[in-house]
Amino acid sequence: MRRNLTLWGALGLSLAITAPTLAMGLNGALPAKLAGPAVPLVFLIGFVGVAAVMYGFVRLTRYFNHAGSVYALAGVTMGPRAGFFGGFALLGVYTALAISTLGSTAQFAKVFLADAGVHLDIPWPVIALATLAFATYLATMDTRNATRVLLAIESIGIVLMLVIVVVVFAKLAGGDAPRGQTFSSDVLVPSGVSFGAIMAATVYAFLSFAGIEGAAALGEETRDPRRNIPRSIIGAVLLTGVLYFVVMLAQTLGFGTDAAGVKAFGESGAPLADVAKSYVGSTVATAFSGAATVSSFAATLGCVTAASRILFALGRDGFGFAAWAREPRRGGTPIPALLTVAAVSVVATLAHAIAGTSPFDMYFYWATLGVIGLLVVYAVTSLGALRYLFTRGLAPRWEAVIPVVAVAYLAYVFYKQVWPVPDPPYNLFPYIVAAWLLAGVTMIVFRPELTRRIGEGFERAEGLLDNEPTAPSNT
Repeated sequence: MRRNLTLWGALGLSLAITAPTLAMGLNGALPAKLAGPAVPLVFLIGFVGVAAVMYGFVRLTRYFNHAGSVYALAGVTMGPRAGFFGGFALLGVYTALAISTLGSTAQFAKVFLADAGVHLDIPWPVIALATLAFATYLATMDTRNATRVLLAIESIGIVLMLVIVVVVFAKLAGGDAPRGQTFSSDVLVPSGVSFGAIMAATVYAFLSFAGIEGAAALGEETRDPRRNIPRSIIGAVLLTGVLYFVVMLAQTLGFGTDAAGVKAFGESGAPLADVAKSYVGSTVATAFSGAATVSSFAATLGCVTAASRILFALGRDGFGFAAWAREPRRGGTPIPALLTVAAVSVVATLAHAIAGTSPFDMYFYWATLGVIGLLVVYAVTSLGALRYLFTRGLAPRWEAVIPVVAVAYLAYVFYKQVWPVPDPPYNLFPYIVAAWLLAGVTMIVFRPELTRRIGEGFERAEGLLDNEPTAPSNT
């Protein structure tokens, strides 16, 4: 692959997969049902947890960069078997997130058309499949152009969000809120909300950060990756963490922290757009719905791009069909791997259309599956960082507490997805993820030649398996 991406290109992919505009447009509703007015606290805890988890990615990508992301990071730090397990899990995560964003794009598109007064009864699967087709086409183009588009799209959405936030805070401070809403300490010190409920809701904060490490999959396409990949991950975490807290604070206070406000927040199909209508006006609300639609499309593009890199890296080392390992010729994109991810997404979309699933539910179903898998992927990376960095003296010993806290946090959030048993069909999702992971373990056990080829692949890869890595310039 050609190294033609800058820091901003890598940052663009991380932001596209994370999709801040999409996340802030949808992801506050379910936490409001679980944690009431404590939604900002939920996202603050999620920010701290994700920052601890990203420590491993930041530290390890200063030494190793590979199209397989976790596939290589876990493989180098804990061996080829762990590498395949992590890569196989991450392939499932990015594919699930790609499918979920097709649902969110359709959801936002219908809201946008309604807000704009365009009364077209377009079936949501048509919107989803058109989104996938266009995203797949753009993903075949030069990676530099695609990442520039992604960064520009998210920048527009972020500006619109900040406009809404400023107006909401100004009206709250001036006593001009629609229902007399005011600032309240319940957003950080909630009364009547259990700690367990708050932690259970953090899975949706994790959903909002999902893919924040996406730049790691561009390790073979980015200039000076040992410097630019860690910087792009740090930048994406800090930008989204602060943005999410501020925007969720504005949404929670905008709806109101009383029972009526919390109920309205939890039942909203497009909460930030609804707040914009109440505080700013229908024009800005419509503009935000349009930006959220485009942001969701960008997330699809980012997810299929990242998933195709993971599949290409796995195929290059002997997994699956030989076509998946075909070297990119146009724009640095592995076309067969990309088309495979797109085909799986088509099948999933059609299955939901036949089953009568709404696009809102399709988004949360697949996003939840992706996040549960991501908890496992992040834990593998954190354990690898703990083992590798501190046995080789590559990081100060006191920093070992960070990956330990990360793993403990991930384990607790995973536990909260299993117990208390969630309502159907969410009660089945941990077992679906477990089945996918078990499939990966089965391949490791019954295909020892695959493990051998993976190890050989790491030995051939640039910058991997150095016996005495030296730290690059400070990030």
